[in-house]
Amino acid sequence: MLHKFKKIDGGIVVVLLLLMVISLFAIYSVTHGRAEDGFQIKMLKFYVLGFAAFIGLSLFDYRWLVKYALYIYILGIGILVLVSFIGKVENGAQGWIKFGGFSLQPAELFKLILILFLSAVLFRKNRARLRFWGDVVPLALVTLLPFAIVIMQNDLGNGLSYLVILMGMLWIGNIRFTHALLGLVILGGSIGGGIFSYVHYHDQVTHFLSDTLGRPHLVERFDPWLAPEKATAKASYHTKNAKLAIASGGMSGEGYMKGSSVQTERVPYTYSDSIFVEIAEEFGFVGSAVLLLLYFILIHRMVLIALECRDRGGPMLIVGVVAMLLYQIFENIGAFLGLMPLTGITLPFISYGGTSLLINMASIGLVMSVRLHGREEEEDLPELEYNSPAKGGSGGKSARTSRTAKQA
Repeated sequence: MLHKFKKIDGGIVVVLLLLMVISLFAIYSVTHGRAEDGFQIKMLKFYVLGFAAFIGLSLFDYRWLVKYALYIYILGIGILVLVSFIGKVENGAQGWIKFGGFSLQPAELFKLILILFLSAVLFRKNRARLRFWGDVVPLALVTLLPFAIVIMQNDLGNGLSYLVILMGMLWIGNIRFTHALLGLVILGGSIGGGIFSYVHYHDQVTHFLSDTLGRPHLVERFDPWLAPEKATAKASYHTKNAKLAIASGGMSGEGYMKGSSVQTERVPYTYSDSIFVEIAEEFGFVGSAVLLLLYFILIHRMVLIALECRDRGGPMLIVGVVAMLLYQIFENIGAFLGLMPLTGITLPFISYGGTSLLINMASIGLVMSVRLHGREEEEDLPELEYNSPAKGGSGGKSARTSRTAKQA
């Protein structure tokens, strides 16, 4: 057990501790003397649980989770469906299950479940090229199922994260270049066509979204991004004040505990989704750049772990985690800079929120588990009993046969 502790990446641990310090100080700044006063103490408790999950999963062999990923996926889908019936509504999204004094957001949890499941499926391919109808389409369908469920629950941010995870893992899963190019063309054309239609046929599109689909909240999210001149005061309130707060920070910021009394006082949820606005106002461009540098170091260390891994499933799992974190960072910060629509997704490791933090810490724990166990030869893998793929590569059975012959 002790030798495993020595293998834990010290750089990642240091970055996580620094992100924790930034989170606690930022939350204290915007909640001190207000109704949310004391949230920094709750966040500290979440971090204690998060580090426990990080250490526990680091020591646990991730390959056993990959082995039972199908059953975990089915259980996750069942929980998402259950939320549609008994879930509590918060901030317009029906995505919370509450029991006692604890709240769970299954859509956050499912991001990690999806990464495990896609890793398990791609592992079976044994580096063979992915077939379009036999591999890419089925993987897209198993991703679109939870995407559709959470979109129906008005959780656009987490729903989009599933698609980003799928794209990242298809790339590392050896998708054919022509299929990837076709997908990018279709995706780019769909996004471009959607933006063009929204801007030039605004009334018709917003009528369809609001009245036909019954999703007026989507209009409130897209108007400030694509048609700010047509956005209502209520819809543009959040992003408008966020931009003012970020701009007022300048190069070095207003100073700690000073910015929260200027612009960020008018920004909703500064302790949660909008916490980057508070950091940018109080510490300016320099403080924001330091935060982004810490994210860069964290992701860089994870990529290095993937490159050192000998097991085929480890790098796939890490790419899924990297894709998830990159999306959350870009979407959260980009929304307040006018680059992305406001989806209400949290800033990893910084925003207040127990479920989000625990899932992110658990994800880093799985990455660390790859570092601790992924360097072992594949002969030492637990019996995964995967069947050989239909085309290309050798599956689990042939691999075990070759090992037997080798030992003989």
